[in-house]
Amino acid sequence: MEEKKVVFDAEAASRLVEELRGGFTAGKTRTYEWRMSQLKGIMKIVEDHEQEIVEALRSDLSKPELEAVIYEVSMVNSACSVAIKKLKQWMMAEKVKTSITTFPSSAEIVPEPLGVVLVIAPWNYPFLLSIEPVIGAIAAGNAVVLKPSEVAPASSSLLAKLFRACMDNSLIRVVQGAVPETTALLEQKWDKICYTEGKYTSVRMVNSFWQWKNWTGCDGSCCKAPYTSSTGTWRKMSTVVDSGINLHVASRRIVAGKWGCNSGQTCVAPDYILTTKDYAPKLVDALKHTLEEFYGKNQLESKDLSRIVNSNHFSRLIKLLDEDQVSGKIVHGGERDKSNLRISPTILLDVPRDSMIMNEEIFGPLLPILTKDYFIEKIENLVGENSQNFYFIHGEINSDIPFCLKQVEKVEDSFDIINSGTKPLAAYLFTNNKELKEQFVMTVSAGGMLVNDTVIHLGVDTLPFGGVQESGMGSYHGKFSFDAFTHKKAVLCRGFAGDAPVRYPPYTKGKIRLVKALICGTILGIISALMGLSKD
Repeated sequence: MEEKKVVFDAEAASRLVEELRGGFTAGKTRTYEWRMSQLKGIMKIVEDHEQEIVEALRSDLSKPELEAVIYEVSMVNSACSVAIKKLKQWMMAEKVKTSITTFPSSAEIVPEPLGVVLVIAPWNYPFLLSIEPVIGAIAAGNAVVLKPSEVAPASSSLLAKLFRACMDNSLIRVVQGAVPETTALLEQKWDKICYTEGKYTSVRMVNSFWQWKNWTGCDGSCCKAPYTSSTGTWRKMSTVVDSGINLHVASRRIVAGKWGCNSGQTCVAPDYILTTKDYAPKLVDALKHTLEEFYGKNQLESKDLSRIVNSNHFSRLIKLLDEDQVSGKIVHGGERDKSNLRISPTILLDVPRDSMIMNEEIFGPLLPILTKDYFIEKIENLVGENSQNFYFIHGEINSDIPFCLKQVEKVEDSFDIINSGTKPLAAYLFTNNKELKEQFVMTVSAGGMLVNDTVIHLGVDTLPFGGVQESGMGSYHGKFSFDAFTHKKAVLCRGFAGDAPVRYPPYTKGKIRLVKALICGTILGIISALMGLSKD
């Protein structure tokens, strides 16, 4: 007899949250012992089931074993090890100074768990980006629901199985499913949502927040829950390449960060490169040489490259590549194998800024290199009285496309190009020029930055991982993960001594002088106020 499928709808989601909230309210998650036991459970998952994880990643993405071990298993292991080592320290209250206005008193900041939290994970790193936020949530003492991505079904199924076997299921659950299940979860009240995804799910989630009227944020806006999102709408990860660098090393690091990380299906992979027109040919040649060195002459069949996750994403990438104004810009690669969902590493030179590939996050093995900037410029006094309706592009008058062509003559020009778009999740610069590096750090706004390499800043647990504005809200990683799921509770303690009458009625001018001196003044001011007070 066929087993009846269990429906997970809004009612089931409500029961789940109610059950977890009851367990959280009982106080079990607040203890050091419970948190440590669950972190050790995660360590057991990654240490005892590494091969199963590698196989699931191969099934979902054809991810090479080295990538799976380094970027998923080992990074989860590292994050969990840090949390286990530092947990007691993270849980301690922080003693802080008090002021003379509360003397005598003591003060501390007490980290307390938020409650019941939801983690919505993506498909591109289905273990790392599922488990790392969960590590932070557990370390902070929360009950957790994890929703893995249905786009990576083997990984989702394995996560559910391993969490059932190794974790406390009364307080930590995995919910599998697709849009209906995610929607049912988002209809519930959460104390925090940590979410890593792309544009369309992000819009749906935020729209769901606005339907909730029982929680008001500190800015007065109505939301379902506070949330951390390491990604937002679309993001163009910018890479600036200066001349006079070690191009052999730079090209290897760019290739490793773009194609060596899930074939470009990585939220911090270089999305496009900016360089000068004179340097572009050298850069293209170096990248071609490195790609052949790493993946051979027939790169479409390389076993060291992941495939595209599914047919929908494959079709999306082919649409970007086959656009009329883009297809002629390919200088390397462009081959595709629809049956195996593979696209070879592809380099494009000077694609138009108004093309589709430059107006959404690529999230695949396509890498445009730009040496030109396209910006709005009215052509006054050139076409007479109708000049306000026309713009100049590629040396011609055009009334439809409001862009003008300009060469990137100096590498510094590229900073304005980056800042003219949405703020990226990551920005990269290759240079030996100290002043240029300092200008880049000061001028360009991005979630994170890396000079003379790509991607590996995510391996530093003392740096936060998160975006800014369109590229994300909040951050996590190491101690930042603990903080993301923690409320910093301010606690001030006083005894019954030192009860100053100055705060109580009747109010006099002398009391006003003393209070002002206490709050804003110096010791001499306080003494002066006290002397003035005694004359009243």
